[in-house]
Parts: sequence; C-alpha cells; structure tokens
Amino acid sequence: MEEYLIEEENYRDYTIKFYQDDNPENPREWDNLGILLTAHGKYTIGEIDLKKKYPEAESWNDIEKAIIKEYNPVIMLPVYMYDHSVLRFKIGSFDGYLPQGHAEFDSGKVGYIIVTREAICEEYGVKRITKKIKDKVIKVLKGEIDLIDDYGSGAVYGYAIEKDYEIIDSCSGFYGELPYQEAREVINNEIEHRRKEKQRKLKALIQAKVNLFKRQEILL
Repeated sequence: MEEYLIEEENYRDYTIKFYQDDNPENPREWDNLGILLTAHGKYTIGEIDLKKKYPEAESWNDIEKAIIKEYNPVIMLPVYMYDHSVLRFKIGSFDGYLPQGHAEFDSGKVGYIIVTREAICEEYGVKRITKKIKDKVIKVLKGEIDLIDDYGSGAVYGYAIEKDYEIIDSCSGFYGELPYQEAREVINNEIEHRRKEKQRKLKALIQAKVNLFKRQEILL
C-alpha cells in the first residue's frame, strides 16, 4: 500500500492514507448497458474484437455497416483511445483535448460503444424509446467510457484509515477521484459508534452502582 501512496490526511484524530489501486477491476467485466466493440493490435479492450469478428472489413465504414446490419443499434457512438504512457478513452476525437499538445498524434478511433433496442427496453421497462430515454442512455454510455478511461489511466483509488498506527478500515475500487467523502464518513460513523458504546457502558456502570472514580477508570 505504501508503494502507491498518493496523499495523507489527518481527520478528527485519525489518519487517512489515499493510494492508487494497483489491481482494479476492469469495468467492462461488470453488467454494462452498452456493448464495447474495438479493434486494436496491441490491447484487448471491450467485449468484442472487431478484427476477429469482421476480418473482411477494410475500413471503419465497412465495420460500421457490419455492426448496424448485425446489431441494429439504437445508439452507436465512436470511441477514441489515446496511448502515451497511459491509456485514455473518450467519446469522439482527442484533437485539442489534452494539455500535452500531442494528442492528435497518439490517438485515434478504436471502436464503438452501442446499445440495442432490447437492452434499452429491458433496462428501463419500456416498449417505446423516447428522446428522453435516448438522452439518458447516451449519458450512461459516456459514463461507461469514463470508467474505462479511469481504468486505463490508473485513476482508481483506495484508502486506509489508521488510529494510533493501527488500520481500522480500508477500501479500494473508487474510480475517478480520491474518496475523501467516503473515508471521512467511515471515521464519522466510527466516532459515533464509540460514543454510543461509551454511553452504553456508562449506563450499565451507573445501574451497577459503580462509584464515580471507578467508572472513570473503566471508561478511559
């Protein structure tokens, strides 16, 4: 954990250590709404390898036609990948997107994320797909690509909470941002639990008619 330590924070007399998750889950192994189809000679990305599925295709146009013919997707969005020390993914081109200034040279289309009518109807419990539902689906698909972007770029984190050099809680698998709020909430709950436990013990000691000095000694 120390090897991947990013930041430390002292909060309410506890120490929170935030670290990079060195073994995160691939979000494409989760139950996703979209289907990610990609073609890349070096990396296996998504559920379907377009080169293997459509070996006769000679261009992206050929691949698009093949996907539409086979899946008849309601929504089909182009996915681009940036490969320069880390992997980044987004819907649409990286041109002018990254501050390094060379995104245009290290990025390109890697495939598509699609969703079928059957998947949408099952997910939202509808028979007719309205524009409002389509907008929701597009947002979900973009979120799925954002998760792959976090996964590929190493933006997956965890925390460990220490009290008097003893780890009292830890958790990982937070995509995108350091889990400040989650870790602090664990500490808040721990402090509240200890407060209630102390009150319970105090009540029991009073009922047992233990004298004040002995109560204080026990509760320290």
